[in-house]
Amino acid sequence: MATDGTSQRVVDYDWEKALGETSGAQETVTAGVAPDHGAAQAGQAERGKGNLEMLLDIPLEITAELGRAKMIINDLLQLGQGSVIELNKLAGEPLEILINQKLIARGEVVVVNEKFGIRLTDVISPLERIKQLT
Repeated sequence: MATDGTSQRVVDYDWEKALGETSGAQETVTAGVAPDHGAAQAGQAERGKGNLEMLLDIPLEITAELGRAKMIINDLLQLGQGSVIELNKLAGEPLEILINQKLIARGEVVVVNEKFGIRLTDVISPLERIKQLT
């Protein structure tokens, strides 16, 4: 997905096709010999896979949000060990999982081997995620 800078219109791209085209792959045709399209497509898929692997290394910020609270600075300065901050969510409500400040899922807190974890209970559909961008 991308937006063009002028109209803020979301465009859905065929990423595999786009990656294959940008890899610089070109078929050469020998005189009198038909090109081997199967081999060319396999080569493009391999080059596209390499380009896609570059995207897999991009770091993202993942946040698990239990809730939010607003307070004035004076109240913030009074906080100490053992203080309780009232959040805007009720106990038992699902927490929100955000990637780069965009909601992608909801889940619940679990404890596994004395460590906290999150069990995803609802993943936001791609259509809803696109709506968040506008």
